[in-house]
Amino acid sequence: MLDATDPTDILEARPESPVAEVGSVVIRFAGDSGDGMQLTGSSLAETSALFGNDIATLPDFPAEIRAPAGTVAGVSAFQLHFASQDIKTPGDQLNALVAMNAAALKSNIGDLEEGGILVIDKAGFGPADLKKAGYEASPLDDGSLSKFRVIPLEITARTLEAVKAAGLKGKEAERCKNTYTLGIMDWLYDRPLESTLAGFAAKFKGKPELAEANRLALQAGYNYANTVELFTTHYRIRQAKFSPGTYRQVNGNQAMALGVAAAARQSGRKVFYGSYPITPASDILHELSKLKHFNIITFQAEDEIAAIASALGASWAGELGVTCSSGPGIALKSEAMNLAVMAELPLIVIDVQRGGPSTGLPTKTEQADLLQALFGRNGDSPMPVVAASTPGDCFYAFYEAARVAVKYMTPVVVLSDGYLGNGTEPWLVPQVGGLPAFPGPWGLEPGTYKPYLRQEGTHSRPWASLGTPGLVHRLTGIEHSGVSGQISYEPDNHHKMTLERQQKVAAIAQELPPLKVAGAQQGELLVVSWGGTYGSVSTAFEAMAKGNPGLGHLHLRWLNPLPPDLGGILKRYKKVLVPEINTGQLRLYLSGTYGIPVQGFNVVRGKPLRVQGLCEEFTRLLKEA
Repeated sequence: MLDATDPTDILEARPESPVAEVGSVVIRFAGDSGDGMQLTGSSLAETSALFGNDIATLPDFPAEIRAPAGTVAGVSAFQLHFASQDIKTPGDQLNALVAMNAAALKSNIGDLEEGGILVIDKAGFGPADLKKAGYEASPLDDGSLSKFRVIPLEITARTLEAVKAAGLKGKEAERCKNTYTLGIMDWLYDRPLESTLAGFAAKFKGKPELAEANRLALQAGYNYANTVELFTTHYRIRQAKFSPGTYRQVNGNQAMALGVAAAARQSGRKVFYGSYPITPASDILHELSKLKHFNIITFQAEDEIAAIASALGASWAGELGVTCSSGPGIALKSEAMNLAVMAELPLIVIDVQRGGPSTGLPTKTEQADLLQALFGRNGDSPMPVVAASTPGDCFYAFYEAARVAVKYMTPVVVLSDGYLGNGTEPWLVPQVGGLPAFPGPWGLEPGTYKPYLRQEGTHSRPWASLGTPGLVHRLTGIEHSGVSGQISYEPDNHHKMTLERQQKVAAIAQELPPLKVAGAQQGELLVVSWGGTYGSVSTAFEAMAKGNPGLGHLHLRWLNPLPPDLGGILKRYKKVLVPEINTGQLRLYLSGTYGIPVQGFNVVRGKPLRVQGLCEEFTRLLKEA
């Protein structure tokens, strides 16, 4: 076999291999957490986005911080789906898998399609590696991989050879093997190298030897794939067609942070973000710490209770308080959320859901906090709940929640999840001036100010900043009376105020736009999705809609209050199906609210729902109907 003797030049030692055009490709890079799989996948995603493809990604991190190297528990993976058409999921089955060791192969091979490309670093399949991964015999020799196109390579050895000229040695040189692998995949899928090389120059600006080593490794991997007959074909994915505008690649946590910045600007108030680190929500704090020039104050508290208490204090003082966590932290924040309900203060609580209960699956996705968000507080404690549907939609979900919190003087929960928070997509950057306006202050006239005076239509109360002359008032967590805010233990008053708080949240429904059902407006089966299941469910629906005229799809953004036209829509179909990454929380909620039978499709694997499984369930229910 031929070899790339000069890694800095693209050689043409054999005729150009055939190029096959395909509409989309799903690739996964998998290896130890120190193998740079997240960087490799992110780099290929960025290159594909700059090239003009639509992309969707699914990072998969090990749950243990220091899992033993070479074990299944320590495998880190990054899945990328890029295409020449609109896509909404990171893909069900893999077209290509890169496995840097035996554990990575064992934990990921089940997702590779028959006939798929399997690139393996042979250095990760020694006797010790096989034993740690739980293999009794080498899968490279026992025939178990015969249904795949296996490409076993000496990636580590070739990387060490390629980067010699940069002066790197040992572990430092070996770390470039992910870049060598990236070069192979860049050639296989016809990706340009320029943006990646520019990224090396910027990232390693103060370390020219690292920039040079990664350049050598990247081009060596590209050359090797180009000059030896590893692949009979390489693939081309043309640019996708996007609406005109400025795009950037964002994940859900970045988009959420940008939504916070937009709310700070449009509301004219400072945003105070009090947070405690927790996976997978921590990146929002990291992003906001870079945006202080947008009138944002970030505070990393000592615990979850201090985080929400500080944010609530900011709202008490007249600024916009925001806090964020995942399920375990939301449980700790519940008492302060109740205080915000009783005091009727605007507070936005972001919940980036993860697998539970307890510590659960810290790095995996789930939708199991819905009932917690709706009912997880003592007493009748109504809070609006809005859920983002895509990584980019996290921006709009937060902005809408912040506007409603200020307009109706209420705390609001924004639901995201691990898949949305970490997954990326091209995002059309909005014109901030075109976003809905925040309401202005009202009822703040000194001498006539009443802290619980109700605004007609919204049931909102006026928001006075503490210390403002002439606007002295009391806010506590104890029940208060009428418009004065004075403490009251009267039974009839408590009944009245409980209904008042409930009516305020219910009033938000008056400004929700009419729901839009895709496909059949009545008929056999309506599929209802919410949150991060949007991509999988809508893709499955689109795959089946043409052959099934009685199939409809409805996606819900608002979960409290529910849209006023929802009940009538549900009753127009023989069957209603709710797919969720939980055991049936929205299904229970809808069934109890509207008194109709609702079926669930519930898979709780810490991963997005598979399109294939959804299509099979749609087919089954349509046949029954």
